[in-house]
Amino acid sequence: MAEDKKEEKIQRKDGCVECKKKNAQWREDFPVGWESDNYVTRREMVKFLALGSLTIAGANAVVAGIPHVVKASEMPRAKVASSSSIPVGGSKLFAYPTEEDPCILVRQNNGDLVAYSQVCTHLSCAVIHDAKENALFCPCHHGYFTVEEGRPYAGPPTRPLPRIKLEQQGDEIFAVGVEV
Repeated sequence: MAEDKKEEKIQRKDGCVECKKKNAQWREDFPVGWESDNYVTRREMVKFLALGSLTIAGANAVVAGIPHVVKASEMPRAKVASSSSIPVGGSKLFAYPTEEDPCILVRQNNGDLVAYSQVCTHLSCAVIHDAKENALFCPCHHGYFTVEEGRPYAGPPTRPLPRIKLEQQGDEIFAVGVEV
């Protein structure tokens, strides 16, 4: 029994001397160099978390404020179609503001013209005009948007389609901007 409490000093490979009880098996299985361990205090951890949170909040404020500081560039003016070429209940595809941005122009049953981005707000499939339903239909997941406002009313989409601003001069229809 006297031997169980007896300690012996050993020299480790890293040059540290530590005391060890002869029968302490866990010390052999889990050798930890406590002297060389760098502790992080609670104060240091809380300071790190607070500064990290402030940095993230500041970055969010900067990103949210950028649109208010930077003025939006002028959208190009592009001819879409002639008014007489689109019958009531008909539609026409065009690209605006660039050739990579597909859009759809629809003449409603009351004769008004509306245009929207053709990219579905759910998973970016192309929407098509469904004249029978008087709606814009996304065939990928059966989403429906109203022609009047571009708002979703069936299927998985939850956000409305971006609306293309139109101007009419005589018989010509021009796209002049995008409302997101």
